[in-house]
Amino acid sequence: MKNFLLLTASIIALNAAAPAFAADLAAQPVFTKAPPPLVLPPAIYDWTGLYIGVNGGWGSSNNCWDLSAITPEGCHDASGATVGGQAGYRWQIFNVLYGVEAQGNWANFSGSNISAVFPMDSNRTRIDAFGLLTGQIGYAFNNVLLFAKGGAAVTSNSYQISLAATGAEFARSNNLRWGGALGAGLEVGFAPSWSFGVEYDHLFMQNNDIIFPSAGGSSDRIRQDVDLVTVRLNYKFGPGFTR
Repeated sequence: MKNFLLLTASIIALNAAAPAFAADLAAQPVFTKAPPPLVLPPAIYDWTGLYIGVNGGWGSSNNCWDLSAITPEGCHDASGATVGGQAGYRWQIFNVLYGVEAQGNWANFSGSNISAVFPMDSNRTRIDAFGLLTGQIGYAFNNVLLFAKGGAAVTSNSYQISLAATGAEFARSNNLRWGGALGAGLEVGFAPSWSFGVEYDHLFMQNNDIIFPSAGGSSDRIRQDVDLVTVRLNYKFGPGFTR
């Protein structure tokens, strides 16, 4: 009988302690594994789109005068500053880029030499403007672009004959000269829509026979080419980065 009473008391005690034990278990903290950090793919610069910009720099034109297209009178460099603008459109396919661009610049390239035929005369060339219409092909290293370009070029020229002793001008002729252009450049995108670059261009201009009516109708065949180094700042319409 005594054992039965002890067993009964033990069962009653266990039943009384069970809720408290369950409460203790429920109060235990639950540990979960933290989710992995979100990793975004790297931003890729997108060169596709319409752009406009400004440029400025230095140019030099080599000009050789041949009297009546036969007798050399000498050569000189016409050098100076230039500033202008450009507009174009580019298409990027993977890392390869294609584009077209039109550029127009004011220029102040001027130079002269004493004529080897008429030592009293000075021959001067001045380029006051030029334009380019070119196609582009390039390769993009994300926001760094290397490109080459080629197309048509035009220069606006003034040719003057003056007295070497006094500088008094007695003959002048103006003309537009057409030719070809080849160039290369490096451009860096430094903001979603902005890029900065440097470019070199060489212009291969046609030989022209220039007539000077006020010098008795005499003529000179003038050979010309032009070298240009400019820095450029472009603004592109549309997003600059993609993921």
